[in-house]
Amino acid sequence: MSDNRIRKVVIVGGGTAGWMVAAAMGKVLKNQYCDIRLIESEAIGTVGVGEATIPQIQLFNRMLELDENDFIRQTQGTFKLGIEFVNWGKIGDSYIHAFGDLGTPMESLQFYHFWLKVQGEEGVPGLEAYCLNSLAAYRGKFMRSINAGNSPLSNIAYAFQFDAARYAMFLRDYAQRHGVARTEGKIVQTVLRPDDGFIEAVVLESGERVEGELFIDCSGFRGLLIEQALKTGYIDWTHWLPCDRAIAIPCAKVADPVPYTRSTAHKAGWQWRIPLQHRTGNGHVYSSDFMSEDEATAILLANLDGEPLADPKPIRFTTGKRKKFWNKNCVAIGLSSGFMEPLESTSIHLVQSGIARLMSLFPNRDFDQEDIDEYNRESHSEFDRIRDFLIAHYCINQREEPFWRECQNMAIPEPLRQKIAQFKENGRVSDRKNDLFNELSWLELMYGQGLRPKGYHPLVDVLPKEEIIHRVKAVADVIERSVDIMPSHAEFIARHCPAEEVVFPTKR
Repeated sequence: MSDNRIRKVVIVGGGTAGWMVAAAMGKVLKNQYCDIRLIESEAIGTVGVGEATIPQIQLFNRMLELDENDFIRQTQGTFKLGIEFVNWGKIGDSYIHAFGDLGTPMESLQFYHFWLKVQGEEGVPGLEAYCLNSLAAYRGKFMRSINAGNSPLSNIAYAFQFDAARYAMFLRDYAQRHGVARTEGKIVQTVLRPDDGFIEAVVLESGERVEGELFIDCSGFRGLLIEQALKTGYIDWTHWLPCDRAIAIPCAKVADPVPYTRSTAHKAGWQWRIPLQHRTGNGHVYSSDFMSEDEATAILLANLDGEPLADPKPIRFTTGKRKKFWNKNCVAIGLSSGFMEPLESTSIHLVQSGIARLMSLFPNRDFDQEDIDEYNRESHSEFDRIRDFLIAHYCINQREEPFWRECQNMAIPEPLRQKIAQFKENGRVSDRKNDLFNELSWLELMYGQGLRPKGYHPLVDVLPKEEIIHRVKAVADVIERSVDIMPSHAEFIARHCPAEEVVFPTKR
């Protein structure tokens, strides 16, 4: 059999997406398999606001064999137990979409079904009392899992919050140590093969021609290869996810960082708050149909914890996805593949899953169309399911402002309508295979934003009510005692992974 393997991979664009791809390929493919080259231009900035993650990133870190403490130090990182949502159901409400377990299954059913029956009974606390992550987050506690038998301390789910620019540089160093070549330069032309339209090469401003066999487009919103060269097309989701602008700004930290991201709903969008060791990341995502840039900026600046450390950075986007994520010999990863606002910290995860999918279906020079089609099917499915979870944040609300009333009344995708209707009847949430957000995530969102089911799972009645009350109180007691022995988030970082102190210049 002839050697038909890919010999040259060209990654276009750096930033978080480009260097994640480069690091993974450098580790998995090694430079003995093929040459991997990344082209980026210092003159072209990156969006650089994807600073929060979900627990799946630990799989990526383990694949790279990263030392977690070093990773946290190098990126000024903190730990994340979930996301707090403030004012989303109605003004004054808050809940945490926490990672990890909620209670413990009983009689082959999820714990929350039993809680739904006895909620409101004397001595039965609210939903957050049954989730170690929720309780620990609110109390500023954190630790990694320990070997503690059936204790919830044996299985603590967590993610990270970090400086996106430092993360890209951290992975850049890693990738280059693993054989990835970096080229500084701006691409001014993409050369297509005349016979089949595949990308043959890119031409740099210097005149250098860089040929390749597989091209990875990490050029951001521009979609330099996937869209500008290959005219792949884009599916616009603005009618479901109406925010189309953001203002981002870092500010000085004024207290120890908490182990969670916060999302606060405003009158026509929402504000993120991501606490790092050296600063706090902030941004205001909003709809330009309901709010001007000046008003959005004023709202953001009025709701910062500390002194601004830079000028506000405006970002324009169109929520949606490419019609094809893999087109001919080009795979789009990161913002070039599509964009969903960072409401649930899915941006970096979508980069990670795109990399994993590409490695699973890695081509030879024949570029088998069945593999390309499978990559696109799986990518479309993942994007669509995350989209529905984000839409649910908007359509399930009781707020009175025009923006939120429009969200309440919009037509939503049929799978989402069915999921909400099912929960309204008896509290059930049906999982679909390979859903990123599981049954408990949907519960925390829908219940947290004020959706109350009419009943509960009928099989809950196999246990007497008094027995259920006794059991749920016992679970809450175990969670309470577990959180009590956890160190504070700040103490844990100081002990294991403190970053170097950063002194910011005074902003005039």
